[in-house]
Amino acid sequence: MAAACATPYFETESNSWSARVARHNAELMEKQAMRRRGVRTPEISFARHFDNSRLVKAPDPVRARQMRTFAAAVTLLFSLVMVYGFQHFSAIEGSYHVEALKQQRNQLQEENRKLRLSEAELEQPGRIDALARKMGFSTPQPGQIVHPNAVMPSDTSAPTLAQNHAPASPAQ
Repeated sequence: MAAACATPYFETESNSWSARVARHNAELMEKQAMRRRGVRTPEISFARHFDNSRLVKAPDPVRARQMRTFAAAVTLLFSLVMVYGFQHFSAIEGSYHVEALKQQRNQLQEENRKLRLSEAELEQPGRIDALARKMGFSTPQPGQIVHPNAVMPSDTSAPTLAQNHAPASPAQ
């Protein structure tokens, strides 16, 4: 069985070149008969053997110069297209980035507006007073309020606020 599988790869007497050409021609004739409804047109292939081993390609300096010029032109064109494409896609990417930053700015502005409203709501004096009374605080008695810009009384037994004094400037 192994020998039967290997025979198509080797030339044998029954499988010679002329036998294969004849078999190929017969197959072509059968296929044509089916395609042409019975009208046969002979197709015959002839084996031609050419020996090109003695041919030597002669150098053609004009053709070589044309090919170098063409290669340089194609390279230059490719480079220009790539630079244009890089700039174009960079511009598109930049516009997407700008649009994303605009959306982020709008979101931050909206958040800032909400925070300002929340701050204004939390700073309402009536609300603060109600929370203070709920926690047990009462209105301040006279003498409990000390303004930082007020002149210090001579009585040192009264409670005072912590004060921050600017350092004295050196005498000039």
